[in-house]
Amino acid sequence: MIAALILFTLIAVRRVPFPDNAKDWLLLAVCGVLSFSLNYGLVFWGEQYISSGLAALLQSTLPAFGLIIAHFYLPGERMTLPRIAGVLLGVLGVGVIFSNQLQVSGPRALWGSAALVGSAFCAAYANVLVKTYGLNLQPTMLAGGQMLFGLVPLLLIGIPLEGNPLNYHWTPVAVFSLFYLAIVGTVIAFVLYYWLVQKMDVTKTMLIALVTPVTAVILGMLVLKEEMHWRSLIGGAMIISGIALIVAQRARKSPSTKVSTG
Repeated sequence: MIAALILFTLIAVRRVPFPDNAKDWLLLAVCGVLSFSLNYGLVFWGEQYISSGLAALLQSTLPAFGLIIAHFYLPGERMTLPRIAGVLLGVLGVGVIFSNQLQVSGPRALWGSAALVGSAFCAAYANVLVKTYGLNLQPTMLAGGQMLFGLVPLLLIGIPLEGNPLNYHWTPVAVFSLFYLAIVGTVIAFVLYYWLVQKMDVTKTMLIALVTPVTAVILGMLVLKEEMHWRSLIGGAMIISGIALIVAQRARKSPSTKVSTG
């Protein structure tokens, strides 16, 4: 809600045009429910019952789903063996990093795991739809419109089940964390993300799901003084190699020099 208010303030100040047809509004509504209501709702519900490592592994299936869905929607982003191999190598790398946390126990853990897989599918589907039908919309409108539609189901479900957030005991750290996530992790992050989606292959932008665990491990070392384990080194190398495999294939398809004939 905070992020949506900030984004629509920016939209008003910058006079970003609103969608002028029902098709664009429908796109924002569908993708908003997929990206924010279902994706984040399922992530935070499922993480209550499984380890953080297993959650990271299951969420990293996002580019795999994206690769499959984009194959049917985007002619320029067909599945190829190097792309498939790169995504699988990256997912396996995440599994190596968190291999000591991949336990599942009990029916709730099983449902929690299913929720994380479902969240990855919903996010991937929404990203492909935005790439396919939303290139005429500006990034701030893409982000703000989806958040507006996405927050409604979360509020309708969350308030009756979990209470009014205004009645919570908000500590200074909690308030700071909330606004950090709203401004840096949501407003800035999603505007930049949708800007990238309009500039490059959506299957590449979804590789962020593979990069995030590596970044978390590095930040853990720098901020929390956590020890670097062999799992992190090997898993990180696999993730970077998988991404390089996908990028290298694109580079070979788009040579920088032209050969003249005559």
